[in-house]
Amino acid sequence: MIVEKIIENGMGENTYVVSDENTQQCFVVDPGASLVDIMSYVNKMNFTVEYIVLTHGHGDHITNALTLKDKTKAKIVAHELEKEILLDKRKNLSAQLPTNTVELDADIYVKDNDTLKIGDMKLKFIHTPGHTPGSMCIKVDNHMLTGDTLFAGSIGRTDFYGGDYKKMEKSLKRLEKHDENITLYPGHGPNSTLKIEKMTNPFMR
Repeated sequence: MIVEKIIENGMGENTYVVSDENTQQCFVVDPGASLVDIMSYVNKMNFTVEYIVLTHGHGDHITNALTLKDKTKAKIVAHELEKEILLDKRKNLSAQLPTNTVELDADIYVKDNDTLKIGDMKLKFIHTPGHTPGSMCIKVDNHMLTGDTLFAGSIGRTDFYGGDYKKMEKSLKRLEKHDENITLYPGHGPNSTLKIEKMTNPFMR
């Protein structure tokens, strides 16, 4: 499994291309980064994009979801409780961004603990509300893409539409129970591990 991070310069959003080396199949997580940069990497590696997975529906994470879908014919995946935000440019905050506004409907809506196979990879979706109602983390083996739920040293904001700090606290306690050696890939900022976050992140103490 290969995890490639592509950073969007404006808001520092992390887009990830996660691929299976054996089958050359991949999925793209939160395509807020440049479509040119995403496709350049995918084409260079000769990958096939099977799915576009959204950890949540905020504009900086979904900017290029529809254009990437058009280019690759991949299906968009999101948590079922994120549909309201995805369909409304004001609620997903894309109306406030200098880039294009986005309103979209996912092709596949998942629930907590649902799984999805891509090549030899098994994705498990973990519902972690708090930043938004349908925020979720994606676990693949000993890797976890945490979106705007958990950052290195911090957490996602809870003061946007649908945010809830009490739910965020419960989500963090749930994540604490996973293997400490899991590598974390957040929606903004550097990678970390669950062990480091449990030791140093003030929101997880």
